Amino acid sequence: MNSKFSLGDVKKFSKTVNEIDLARFEDGTVHKVYGTFALGRDAEWSSRLFVLEMKENDEEGIGTFLNITHHSPALLGQEVNFTATIYQLEKNIINCSVIAKVGNRIIAECSTGQKIIKKEKLNLLFESLENN
Repeated sequence: MNSKFSLGDVKKFSKTVNEIDLARFEDGTVHKVYGTFALGRDAEWSSRLFVLEMKENDEEGIGTFLNITHHSPALLGQEVNFTATIYQLEKNIINCSVIAKVGNRIIAECSTGQKIIKKEKLNLLFESLENN
């Protein structure tokens, strides 16, 4: 693992809300706004940007937690700007706080966790779960 980042380092990611991101369940679209599920996916992606630069070829990141407080809606077609900031960096653990905004309006505050693990170890874990 490449430890090129420090506490307080930031990654940014922008996303335009499209149809696939809307709040929907098995019974259809609930609201034509950015769904919390899609918001969580993109918050996790914004923190994964650190992992992509830190992991070696024989390693992979795996999510450990995702917390979201959704404050305000983002409408279809609006651009959401994510800022992920490292608040914990220990050994193979990278935890980030993530702020999502539309313009100056905060739509969500999130926290995410990732671990960087050898691919071989992950594959063995996944294989062991297939047999249970």
